[in-house]
Amino acid sequence: MIRDPHPWKLEAWRFGAVLTAGAMIGWWVGHVFATLFLAVLGFLGWHVFQLWRFHRWVRLGKRSDPPDTSGIWHDLTYDLYRLHQRSRKRKKKIARLLNRFHESSAAVPDATVILGKRYEIEWFNEAAGELLRLQQPGDVGRPITHLLREPRFIAYLEGGVYTQSLEMPRLPDRQVQLSARVVAYGDGQLLLTVRDVTRIHRLESMRRDFVANVSHELRTPLTVIAGYVETLVDDPTLAPEVHRTLQSVETQAERMRRIIDDLLTLSHLETREDTVAEQTAVPVPALIGAIEEDAHMLVAERDLTVHVEVEAGLWLRGARSELQSAFSNLVTNAIRYTPDGGTITLRWFADAEGARFQVEDTGIGIPQGQISRVTERFYRVESDRSRASGGTGLGLAIVKHVLQRHGATLHIQSIPDQGSTFTCHFPLNRTLQKPPSSNTLS
Repeated sequence: MIRDPHPWKLEAWRFGAVLTAGAMIGWWVGHVFATLFLAVLGFLGWHVFQLWRFHRWVRLGKRSDPPDTSGIWHDLTYDLYRLHQRSRKRKKKIARLLNRFHESSAAVPDATVILGKRYEIEWFNEAAGELLRLQQPGDVGRPITHLLREPRFIAYLEGGVYTQSLEMPRLPDRQVQLSARVVAYGDGQLLLTVRDVTRIHRLESMRRDFVANVSHELRTPLTVIAGYVETLVDDPTLAPEVHRTLQSVETQAERMRRIIDDLLTLSHLETREDTVAEQTAVPVPALIGAIEEDAHMLVAERDLTVHVEVEAGLWLRGARSELQSAFSNLVTNAIRYTPDGGTITLRWFADAEGARFQVEDTGIGIPQGQISRVTERFYRVESDRSRASGGTGLGLAIVKHVLQRHGATLHIQSIPDQGSTFTCHFPLNRTLQKPPSSNTLS
């Protein structure tokens, strides 16, 4: 179709021609007004006929060709025809994109599910059908919470905070472990991706068992070796060179013992439940007092100052031995990496969000790019210095796991050559403002 460049001019000329013809015929027959009325009526009738043709073409759509008209009706037909053509092109493009999305989603090995505002299933790929046992089309439109009934998954979905993934068993077969991740998009829609992490869990379990078994097996012979070395070191008849060698062996044996103890502690933490179920009231001020005494013993031969600021009466619910291990590791780290003349400050206080245990030092600090890695197993900021100071590289990993089991978080602030601040933040539901009469809460 070719667009008329001046449709309204043509329509005005056509209307003027009708009026002129009507006036001339009326003057010739002697009834000018009547003839003009009939001419206008005929002109309107012609427009009604064009409107009928236009309406019929719109209703039939693809089943009929555009009507052959001129003037304003040709212009309207042309605009609608072009709009229809653009719409068809857009539909084809959307259909291609949708097909491409379905093909790419089907190729994704992870289970992918699109959820609506009420968590109803709108679409899922083949992997989701196999892994989550969803059926097409029967499960489309059903809430995902009716099909995946794991309580932690329902709480995760309804919580609305999807910054981290969730690991859970697949019910009723709890041997299969799943990792779920949700991404919010559009108008309240959710994209759920689930992958099978059973093999990863098994490998991790094998690794933990291996570390625990090896550590247990090494402890006994190491104890025997350390005992013999200690006996030999005390022998006054040994030559000085032999005595220095035995002292070096004793130092390394003690370092190996600390590594084994830390490995066993870490393995014990990893194999237990994610959250401490114990409701034991832990007297944190007394705990910190004992750690302070140990700290003063460690710095007795060094020029270090230890300050303690404790809020009396502020206790925690949790596992005392684990909390003592975590707090001791933080204090020991601060002592280890603070040069002589420095200061270490221990703080225990409540705030609006719960309670905080804070260890601040004036030590060597941590480069900003390495702060996120210091809680990894065996990670050291300065390997040579860490080994020379006797560190095992497992202390902060133990701290991280203890805090996770208590629902707490670790925040690290550090400036190289100025010092670091390690803050353990415990939630309100773990705090006690007054110690109960019994050691165990009901």
